Amino acid sequence: MSPNTKPLLTLASLLALGACTTVGPDFKPPATPQGAAGAGYAMAGDPAAPGVRLDPDARVAGPWWQAFGSADLDRTVRLALSESPTVAEARATLERYQADVAAARGEQKPQVDLNASAQRERINTTQFGFSVPGFSSPTINLFSVGPTVSYDLDLFGGRRRATERAEAQAEQAARQADAAYLTLSANVASQAMRVAGLRAQIAAVDAILADDRRTADLVARAQAAGGEAPAATRSVQAQIAEDEALLPPLQRDLAAARHQLALLAGKSPAEWSAPDFDLAALTVPAEIPVSLPSSLVARRPDILAAQAELHAATAAIGIAVANQYPDLRLSANFIQGAIKPENLFNYSSSGWQALAGLTAPITHGGTLKAERRAAEADARAALARYQGTVIRAFVQVSDVLAALATDQQQIAAEDRAAAAAQGVLADSQTAYRLGGGPLMQVVDAQRQLSRARRRLAMAEGQRFTDLVELYAATAADWRTAG
Repeated sequence: MSPNTKPLLTLASLLALGACTTVGPDFKPPATPQGAAGAGYAMAGDPAAPGVRLDPDARVAGPWWQAFGSADLDRTVRLALSESPTVAEARATLERYQADVAAARGEQKPQVDLNASAQRERINTTQFGFSVPGFSSPTINLFSVGPTVSYDLDLFGGRRRATERAEAQAEQAARQADAAYLTLSANVASQAMRVAGLRAQIAAVDAILADDRRTADLVARAQAAGGEAPAATRSVQAQIAEDEALLPPLQRDLAAARHQLALLAGKSPAEWSAPDFDLAALTVPAEIPVSLPSSLVARRPDILAAQAELHAATAAIGIAVANQYPDLRLSANFIQGAIKPENLFNYSSSGWQALAGLTAPITHGGTLKAERRAAEADARAALARYQGTVIRAFVQVSDVLAALATDQQQIAAEDRAAAAAQGVLADSQTAYRLGGGPLMQVVDAQRQLSRARRRLAMAEGQRFTDLVELYAATAADWRTAG
């Protein structure tokens, strides 16, 4: 073998090695968590949520919030998804990471630059051993222009791992954007349900006050007929004042909920008014398909974002490992240089250079090994965050399913309590009118009815809020296409 061919064979071997070697661990999606192997989310002893059906291929027809049958809710959510600064920020963040991917891919390709310079220089001839009496060192102009091409052979895949990490980070940003859309739509719907629930409570208090005034009229007639002392009137007026005091806190909370809706919609309260959502105008979905835990892992945006973060951390290990191996870079330049500008582009003014530069780490004081250990620790931390995200998702779904089961029970109980209180009040009013019952019995019955009506309105509002949370927890579709 000719000695002149050995360097070429060595270079060819390095090129072949670089074409097929990517050091560091290859990413594999985490194993399905143990809890995802079950058939549901309930803990032993949890009540069953009515109207919820576990389905491995659960899908809601259209955007999930349309299941409540409210055109106002649909318009408000769509407005928020198009105008909210939160969504705009998520989109911009995603675009930034997508640009990072393009930049990482570009670094894997040949790099071409154009260099041009103009300088004036006095040449010190004496440093080259030229010293002639009466001859002074000349001062010249020097002009040059030409391209430079360089290419990193990426022998051990460090740049490929960097591109892989950038792609995983872009995937994480995309899933976080999905989570932002889902969270925003859920927050809008939750505030809408809060508005509807507060308006129902205010309506209940208004109905209570109307009953109070009827009782006051009843007492006034009895007093005019001489059958009741003036103290009775004061007692009734005190009850009216007590019930009137219930309104300001509810009205304050209602105003805050409406303002929060404006914030979520990307509007100021002065430029946009929230609709008057009404519980009676909302539909309770007859059945809600809920994905199984194994499907939830593959659908929920925060879980997918955590998986992408783990992928990026795994790729970072490969980058750290590649930094411990040699790196070979090819480069070439072509230069046109001349003392006079008019001669700059003559063939005789041209020159070129081609070289291959190999850099191999010898010792860095343990820095490269420490960076590898740090990357491996980051990957372990990312895996723990992924596992924690999955468990929290399962717990969230379990919580809301249990809440929905008790919601229905509470509504039924409060409805019976309100009906019973209404009957007791009617009986006590009749007895009082006929002179067969004391006034305090009427007042006590009125208080019982007041509490029952408010609790019923609160329970109905809470059920709608929990339904919203169920859709969000199971990663229902937030898209508004169509």
